[in-house]
Amino acid sequence: MTISTTTIKNSYSGDGSTTAFTYTFKITDQDDIDVIIRSSTGTETVKTITTHYTVSGVGSNSGTVTFTSGNIPAS
Repeated sequence: MTISTTTIKNSYSGDGSTTAFTYTFKITDQDDIDVIIRSSTGTETVKTITTHYTVSGVGSNSGTVTFTSGNIPAS
């Protein structure tokens, strides 16, 4: 099965309080998403599902990545 899309990523800026970020493409498994946080110095850190965030919308054309308590992206 082929899934075509033109959007393969979404980028957002954290503000220290927003916990939910929408993605605008279809995934078929929650492990299809990589969440990467980039610090103000440019260092990138790959986050871990269920430890740092959860995913909703699997099988839909969009969904939400929600950060868990203590893992909310800073500004």
